Amino acid sequence: MWISLLRSELMMEQPLLESNTSENLKSRVWLETKRLWTTAFPTMLARVGFFGVLVVTQAFIGQISELDLAAYALVQTITVRFVNGILLGMSSVTETLCGQAFGAKQYHMLGIYLQRSWVINIVTAVLMLPLFIFGTPIFRLLSQQEDVSVAAGKISLWFIPMLFYSVFSNTNQMFLQGQLKNMIVGWLAGTSFVFHVLLSWLFVSHWKWGLSGAMAAMNISCWLMMIGQLVYITGGWCPLTWSGFTTSAFSDLMPVIRMSISSGVMLCLELWYSAVLVLLAGYMQNAEIAISAFSICLNINSWIFRISLGFLAAACVRVSNELGKGDAKAAKFSVVVISCNSLAVGIFFFIVCLAFGDEISYLFTNNTEIAKTVSSLSLLLAFSVLLNSIQPVLSGVAVGAGMQSMVAYVNIGSYYVIGVPAGMLLGYMTTLQVKGIWIGMMGGVAIQTLVLGFITWRTDWDHQVSKTPYMNSLMRENS
Repeated sequence: MWISLLRSELMMEQPLLESNTSENLKSRVWLETKRLWTTAFPTMLARVGFFGVLVVTQAFIGQISELDLAAYALVQTITVRFVNGILLGMSSVTETLCGQAFGAKQYHMLGIYLQRSWVINIVTAVLMLPLFIFGTPIFRLLSQQEDVSVAAGKISLWFIPMLFYSVFSNTNQMFLQGQLKNMIVGWLAGTSFVFHVLLSWLFVSHWKWGLSGAMAAMNISCWLMMIGQLVYITGGWCPLTWSGFTTSAFSDLMPVIRMSISSGVMLCLELWYSAVLVLLAGYMQNAEIAISAFSICLNINSWIFRISLGFLAAACVRVSNELGKGDAKAAKFSVVVISCNSLAVGIFFFIVCLAFGDEISYLFTNNTEIAKTVSSLSLLLAFSVLLNSIQPVLSGVAVGAGMQSMVAYVNIGSYYVIGVPAGMLLGYMTTLQVKGIWIGMMGGVAIQTLVLGFITWRTDWDHQVSKTPYMNSLMRENS
């Protein structure tokens, strides 16, 4: 099916091709594949590296006390996920605008868009500060145990530097992705992860600084990575797209704010989805086993999902670049090639999850009952991984085309109107328990994937080209 789609796109692009032979098809697919991996691989390293920093910190805190471990998990799952969802989503507008500007060769606008995003996200982060400052009262309101709430309140304060790290790091990455210069992001992320492991060992295991040492190591490692990004951007390595700080960053903010809010809602609804389902698992019979098994499966899924986020970034960059150039057919061709690559990776991990479903749980636990529960969920885990190889590409296409508002509505309907109620019904009203919750979750993701796939298929890409700000300005000049 994918090959037939590729051939049909190839035959429609006569201005770009001399013939429609299979050799031309192979060369075009190979060229597009190299372009997408140039963006996707560094993004994968960055996402896996940042997630790894959080996991390593959690592992070292686990050596300190069970109370601190529970408090850290609570803050990371609820507060950090909530805030990161908003900031990461709002930052994705930088990816859309910078990608289209780069494709249109309006290079000076990339630096302006980056600074506008800084302004908007800094204000957003300041508004989010009370969530970290008043952590203990908030967790009390959520009916958490008193000792866990007090410990979580202390840990929340340590995440304030991470809040402002996210403001700059997310936008910096998307600024660099938009101009295909994000290899530096991958190198910095990998270096930061290795440095974090060494620093955590030094602070926690060697010098015995306890919780303060673990959290300080996390903040130092992440801020060094972010400072490295800023040095690269402002130090002369982006001469076309960074011309210094400008007051233009404070003008024409409203269109960017509207797109940022749409992007924030779009991504938040996705990131909060799994958190809602973990919460539902907490009300199951034998809840401790249910939550532990579900969390292990979601952690595995999250690791693999970081790879899928690389394809999301590649889809966004390639689509936005081609739309900025005014080449609708090239944008369509990119969508098909990226989908094929992502699906191939998804099939690989699908097979791995099926083949090692009985053993994979022992990487996280020695509890036999939890391991059996995880093993019983391995088939659902495999299909979730497969779905996650398709859905992020479609979301990336929508972001690249500036259709975040539409995706937000799709997410509300598929996740919270269909997925969550279906999970509750199957989990509580049948004997499926945790399996029922997960089947409901997968149903929501499947509906979202089908709807986004249909929208992508029916999209008028020539119309999307005309909607880019650069085509609009060109049309006004020619009228």
